[in-house]
Amino acid sequence: MGMHLHTRRSIALQLALVFPSVARFMAAYAQKQAVPAMAGAAKAFLDSLWKEQREKATFKLEDDEHSTWFYTPVPRKGLPLREMTSGQRQLALALLSAGLSQNGLAKSTTIMSLEDVLASMESNGVNRRDPDGYFFSVFGDPSEKGAWGYRVEGHHLSLHFNIRDGHLSGAPSFFGTNPAKVLEGRRKGLRVLSREEDLGRDLIQALNPEQRKTAVVLAAAPRDILSEHSRQAALIGEPNGIQISALNAAQGDTLQTLLHEYCDNMTDEIAGFRRDQIRKVGNHLWFAWAGGIQPGEPHYYRIQSPEFLVEFDDTQDHANHIHSVWRDFRGDFGRDLLAEHYQDSHHHRVRA
Repeated sequence: MGMHLHTRRSIALQLALVFPSVARFMAAYAQKQAVPAMAGAAKAFLDSLWKEQREKATFKLEDDEHSTWFYTPVPRKGLPLREMTSGQRQLALALLSAGLSQNGLAKSTTIMSLEDVLASMESNGVNRRDPDGYFFSVFGDPSEKGAWGYRVEGHHLSLHFNIRDGHLSGAPSFFGTNPAKVLEGRRKGLRVLSREEDLGRDLIQALNPEQRKTAVVLAAAPRDILSEHSRQAALIGEPNGIQISALNAAQGDTLQTLLHEYCDNMTDEIAGFRRDQIRKVGNHLWFAWAGGIQPGEPHYYRIQSPEFLVEFDDTQDHANHIHSVWRDFRGDFGRDLLAEHYQDSHHHRVRA
């Protein structure tokens, strides 16, 4: 059972099974443009908090916490779902939904729910795994103008949204799953990131022997994505693997479809910006693979350009544990937007 959901009804049903409150908010916020929806959702969420909660949930935009992120189960700052009332949880999930597409929201909330699956699988899982252990943080003052941002983060989910004067950034965005495929129980067969996995494998299997020799950069897959939780996206050396110009039309279409799966997790504005980046880089795009190419074998792939980096790794827990991420070399944590904001602020202070 994949997560490529085709109808609004099926997505709403998926969400209703996991977080019944989300479906009502999803429809309302889907009708708005992203930045007004985000600003309205953030204000409503913050207005619902009492003093102690608000102190946990809010930070200055300049705070070091703004570019701190982890996708592993570590102590976090922010306000977790478990410390919210039912009404506050609804408003928090509405804020999450404002930055995502319906498919992206379905993936996110299902990733949260997989904590229950892990709890049942592990000997000490009840104490270590928590579907309410997802933290909401707001940086700066939410508005349609000015600069601010927010983060939603917990085990296998780390989403970062930054806004400046109506412009929007949505990187890094990390989605992970453990298990990648649920092997038993009432949710047996569930694969949250099936498209990301299957399309990558489809592409490497579609290459001829000479192309594959270029694309495969390591015989064994690395244990994790190489960029990990770095604050600045970077990889050592020049891009390697097979360049898009060396692919035939069908192979190129598969690569584009794979990239668009990562784009289409996000709200339309962010997805559109990512598609513009893909068009802008043209042939300066490389696909690299490591590990086995058959289902069930540990593997890794990345798609790299001068503008962005996509990484996917499925090696842990007998290749049933996925980490995937979209990074922006200049725009992670809204750095490009915020640099303009601070430059403008300094300019206005000097002029005054």
